Amino acid sequence: MSSNSAFKPHSEGETKFISSFKSGELNCEPGMTVIAEGTHSPHLYTILEGWGFRYKTLEDGRRQILNYVMPGDMIGLQGAILEHMDHSVDALTAMRLCVFERTRIFSLFEKHAGVAYDITWLASREESILDSHLLSVGRRTALERAAYLMAFLYHRGLRASVVSERRAYLPLTQIMVADTLGLSLVHTNKTLKKLSDMKLIRWKDRGCEVLKPEALTELAKWEPAPAVERPYI
Repeated sequence: MSSNSAFKPHSEGETKFISSFKSGELNCEPGMTVIAEGTHSPHLYTILEGWGFRYKTLEDGRRQILNYVMPGDMIGLQGAILEHMDHSVDALTAMRLCVFERTRIFSLFEKHAGVAYDITWLASREESILDSHLLSVGRRTALERAAYLMAFLYHRGLRASVVSERRAYLPLTQIMVADTLGLSLVHTNKTLKKLSDMKLIRWKDRGCEVLKPEALTELAKWEPAPAVERPYI
């Protein structure tokens, strides 16, 4: 289990059950597809280290990135409930995953209501995040959208301990930003340059350094949710 103070502790019984629920660990290289859209995934995963992203594609290959996943996030839950996955998850950086057998998830609901509630909490939080993303894509200007994305990932990364105030590095490409914001690559490049000219971010070869997170949140007209202890399964 994680020692990150952002995650709430489990009881001894819950910890023992989660340990028995675990079937192993998986190391992923950057670019590896962990879950493929349209397939039946036999496993659930909790991210232990690294970054990934969830996305859907159209028949012609156009991609919409739905969200980014970090340590503490559970992926593949949809495949435990529905017949097939309707999105894919790729590793953005090297990742280490905790692997769970999908077929055992119902025993979790039967025997450990607290852990079952934690899974429901994680699913509910994901829905809330997607609501915020949809609002951003639908109503914010291009500059506000970009500021929101950088501020959102910065604050999520802080809570997951994958960024710090000293090293606020987001491992994104500009193509990924475009696929997240629903903008053309040209428009995205121009928008990110504006943020860079404003000294709010510094763009690098394969990533972005957040320089002024408070100014980004103000520009995006967005406030991060209050920090609370979150489940870690």
